[in-house]
Amino acid sequence: MADTGGLPAGSALAGQARGGTPRAALAELLAGNRRFVSGQPVHGHDVTAAAATASGDQQPYAVVLGCIDSRVPLEAIFDQTFGAICVIRTGAHVLDRAVLGSIEYVVEVLGVPLVMVLGHERCGAVQATVDALCTGRRPQGQLAHLVDRIAPAVAEVGVDDPHVLPAAIRRHVARTVATLRADPRLVPPITAGRVAVAGALYDLATGEVALLDPPAR
Repeated sequence: MADTGGLPAGSALAGQARGGTPRAALAELLAGNRRFVSGQPVHGHDVTAAAATASGDQQPYAVVLGCIDSRVPLEAIFDQTFGAICVIRTGAHVLDRAVLGSIEYVVEVLGVPLVMVLGHERCGAVQATVDALCTGRRPQGQLAHLVDRIAPAVAEVGVDDPHVLPAAIRRHVARTVATLRADPRLVPPITAGRVAVAGALYDLATGEVALLDPPAR
C-alpha cells in the first residue's frame, strides 16, 4: 500500500486498480481528444451518467491541470465522462500550495497514474505577463501573483523575441512539468514508474492536443 501521508486511504490506488499505467492513461486521454476533434465523442455529460458515477467510489485515471480559459473545457476536449479525470484549473496553470496538495492527493490517495499539464495557444495570462515585462508596469491585486509565476518563462524566451507569446506558453508548460516532476511527494512514484507527468498544448482553432513534454519512457 502506498504511503498516503496521513490522508484517508478509502480509495487509495483506485486509478491503479483499474489496470492503468502512465502510458495507458496518456493513450486514453489522447484517444478521447481524437474523438473530440473528429466530432465523434462517445461520452455525454448528462444526469444519468452523473447519477451512475455517484453510486460508487471515484476511480479517475488522470489529473489534468489546465488554464481557466472558458474555451478549454477539459472534460469535453478529452471526451471524458463523469469520474474519469480530476480537473484543476488556474490562470495559465500556475501552481500554488493548494494545487500541489490537490495533485499529491489524487496521486497518493486515488492512485492516478498520470498528471497532465495543458497549456493553450493565445493564453491571456501569459500575454498579460509579456505586457507587464515589456512596459515595466506590474498589475495590481492578485493578478500580480500570476504574472510573477509566469515571468521566468517569458524572461527565458526574451521579450524581444518576435514569437515571444507562443514560445513563452510552451516554455511555461515545460517549467510547470519540471516543477511537478521535482515535487518531493511525486518523485518516488515517478521514479518507480507508477506515475508520469506530461506537458501538452491545446490548439484553440482545431481542438487538437499535442504533446510538448511527454513522460520519459
